[in-house]
Amino acid sequence: MSIKKWRLPQPMEEQAAALAEALSLPQHICSILAARGHSDPQEAREFLEGMTALPDPFLLKDMDKAVERISNAVEYGQFICIYGDYDCDGITSTALLYTYFQDVGARVMYYIPDRDEEGYGLNNMAIDRLSSLGVDLIVTVDNGVSAIDEIAYAAQLGIDVVVTDHHQPREILPKAVAVVDPHRKDCPYPYKHLCGVGVAFKLICAMEYDLDGSMMLEHFAGITALGTIADVVELTGENRAIVKAGLLELSQTENLGLQALMELAGLSGKRLDSSSVAFGIVPRLNAAGRIGKAALAVELLLTDDPERAMEIAAEINGYNETRKDLVDQILLDIDKMCARHPELLEQRLLILSGEGWHHGVIGIAASKLVERYSKPCLLISEEGEEARGSARSVEGYSIIKAISRNNAWLSRYGGHDQAAGLSLRSEDIPAFREALLADAGEEFDIMPVDALSIDLILPAEQINLKAVQQLRCLEPFGCGNEAPMVMIPDCRIEAIYPLSEDRHIRLRCSSKGKVFQALYFGMSSKRFPYIPGDVVDLAASLDMNEYNGDTSVSIKIRSLRPSGIPQDKLVVGRQYYEKFRRGEELSEKIRNYITPTRDDIAVIYRFMQRMKCFPHGYDLLWCRLGGKMNYCKMRLCLDIMDELFLLFRQDQGGEDPTLIHPVKPGKADLEQSSVLRKLKGGEVCASFIR
Repeated sequence: MSIKKWRLPQPMEEQAAALAEALSLPQHICSILAARGHSDPQEAREFLEGMTALPDPFLLKDMDKAVERISNAVEYGQFICIYGDYDCDGITSTALLYTYFQDVGARVMYYIPDRDEEGYGLNNMAIDRLSSLGVDLIVTVDNGVSAIDEIAYAAQLGIDVVVTDHHQPREILPKAVAVVDPHRKDCPYPYKHLCGVGVAFKLICAMEYDLDGSMMLEHFAGITALGTIADVVELTGENRAIVKAGLLELSQTENLGLQALMELAGLSGKRLDSSSVAFGIVPRLNAAGRIGKAALAVELLLTDDPERAMEIAAEINGYNETRKDLVDQILLDIDKMCARHPELLEQRLLILSGEGWHHGVIGIAASKLVERYSKPCLLISEEGEEARGSARSVEGYSIIKAISRNNAWLSRYGGHDQAAGLSLRSEDIPAFREALLADAGEEFDIMPVDALSIDLILPAEQINLKAVQQLRCLEPFGCGNEAPMVMIPDCRIEAIYPLSEDRHIRLRCSSKGKVFQALYFGMSSKRFPYIPGDVVDLAASLDMNEYNGDTSVSIKIRSLRPSGIPQDKLVVGRQYYEKFRRGEELSEKIRNYITPTRDDIAVIYRFMQRMKCFPHGYDLLWCRLGGKMNYCKMRLCLDIMDELFLLFRQDQGGEDPTLIHPVKPGKADLEQSSVLRKLKGGEVCASFIR
């Protein structure tokens, strides 16, 4: 079981105490506020109240041009097409703008490209079709800023294009009537984190000359909040204000499609927060787009027929189950691939390709692999001569900048720092892969790794209903304002209970006399590497669970590890081990430090002799050895022992290979180890008797 890096909070007692006095809030709330940069009492009050003033929409570059062109189209009865995207952001953007244009009497249609046949964004085939239908004006939502050739083609056919987008533009902008994108270098708009539906909302505000957005929020906050939560943009500033208003509207929505979807998701009548929206509603809408039925999701949001709403919602719910199965199959394929080629996991980026992988769900699979292996991941679906990829990254490594630096092999690409999509020829995948890996080596000596941010160290005896209730003042939670993650230190595991046919577990723990329960979703008792009596630190989210009229504290484990481990030694050691395995140059000082001695190997040999079999992977082995040996050195000891048949590895491609001590001991000569000779530059090593 790999141990994730935890980013612990920095002590800010003075700032927290000042906030607590000024705002009359508990210390633990103010500690979180201070750690997240809200140390000024007035700014913290505004943050908590969500009263951020929405900036003037006309501060967005080209907004005046967009409003003028669209207003003329409405006035003169020209045919407008809203050109959307197949993810939840694009779906909500399309439904939002379509609803508004219908309200103002425009001749309007919407078009979502088929994910399988057309891919992302504008394409000439779609433009031809729209031209044949007599479309005069295309308004893009959540796409278009990179469609330079396609917009030029539309102009040749006499179709004007207004772009509304939030993705990073390239050096040259398309020659559209207007390009509204807060990431334009010449755009003075003060808030840069809007998603596609957020930009579409600003367009409506500008059309209605609602400069502070207050009137349009009353009408469109719910659907705008839904897309904003879905696109995982920062829930700070303007986005926070939109989502705070939108969650109130969604909880009492009159939208028949959303009502039906929430009923199937088990959310009807329940308090909605950003987490229930993100995990209950968003995946279902996204699933429709991923399976190639995005237009059906738009219809769901637009229908005024309750029977049709339930019919579509049921169909989309089925797509969500299909999506889960497709992701599971991809991850199973990857496990088998990595079992055959474990060196893939030692690269700076995990870049894998496969035939038959549904390109609509590879982004989800990539996210799960980032979580599992703590490194950027790019998955590529091969579809004959063409291929499409989806990438997810970690903080500190901009995947879109890396892709942009190596775009010679790509036909299309787009995205942002943490996520990107691309298209290329299948035959170019190996060259593109090597280019990305080489680029990463040039940019970083040691790659950034995924880390879990801990907001608060909270002993178990301080966790109660009142403390958890107080955390809700920080909502809505999301990117940039995540649900607080607390570290509960020094928890003794008392018992382990499997749940739901051992798909999840519940732990009974104790700490300083307090006994409590904690849920660990997605972890089976068979995979769980700890036993009753082990003392661990928990990283968990806290919430309140209401059942049959009773309210209790809900503790959901995100990660755990043995108490007191020196994590930096583990993380850095793991990175240097991978550098060695990749054949990268190491200084003589580093090589001397990580080169095992006979005694180092003997320590692990004796441990394995006692254990016979250790099924929990390298990180837990290092912890069981006391965390004293250099981690990289331990891994090299295992490589040497494997090479000399002092132990065997059963690797199924996951993160937890099983290490097995051989039944019949024999003799081994360390000087026969190519690993050790490489480390010592060819020096002869002492023999080791087993």
